[in-house]
Amino acid sequence: MSTTSEPPVVLVTGAAKRVGAEIARTLHAAGAKLLLHYRASADEAMALAAELNQARPQSAACVQADLGDAAQLPRLVAAAIEHFGRLDALVNNASSFYATPIGGIDEAAWQDLIGSNLKGPLFLSQAAAPYLKETRGAIINITDIHAERPLKNYPLYCAAKAGLLGLTRALALELAPEVRVNAVAPGPIKWPDGAAAADFDAEARAAIIARTFLKREGSPGDIARTVRFLLFDAPYVTGQVINVDGGRSLHL
Repeated sequence: MSTTSEPPVVLVTGAAKRVGAEIARTLHAAGAKLLLHYRASADEAMALAAELNQARPQSAACVQADLGDAAQLPRLVAAAIEHFGRLDALVNNASSFYATPIGGIDEAAWQDLIGSNLKGPLFLSQAAAPYLKETRGAIINITDIHAERPLKNYPLYCAAKAGLLGLTRALALELAPEVRVNAVAPGPIKWPDGAAAADFDAEARAAIIARTFLKREGSPGDIARTVRFLLFDAPYVTGQVINVDGGRSLHL
């Protein structure tokens, strides 16, 4: 990233809740200004922005968009420039996650899972690239250990994350030498909610933890600290994926 005295400006997608909110808080605590993207969680996003602005005035703002609609994505980048005058980093965190067993996959699931996990990050990175080149910035994609080792009944999600993993490496090549592009691949960090929660009951969770070297689940803070490292403390790292999974990807 640029070594100017200006605080870095980071756009975090899916920043309103869960891991995205923890990433936002961690980067804010490190001195960054944040543009918080959300799709439907307006109340949570506004509350987080208020929390961050109370800690440091005029350091956070919100923007709404559906990442599956490529036409909306340049507006997110424009909002960062309008609010803060620059863009130093993009964290592609937003993600839909639910089962799509073969035989039941439909166009709506394709549009949602590919849209949030691959299409959105691609077109948002493309829109951000000119500004990130100016600041010698960085992109962090949140992938998944199942991008390389598939999860049964989730073929579409796994394919989307595998695409994001490939995109990470391709963008590292395309945007070098000005922009670094890396990924963080979580393991059992925060159990899913919504439609996917039923697939991860107490028995399923215990089985996953039993096959994790560290014998425990991680926390959103584990992901957030790795993102912070890649953005602020790894100037010679690009095109890489860090698995933050307690060793589970070695023993799925």
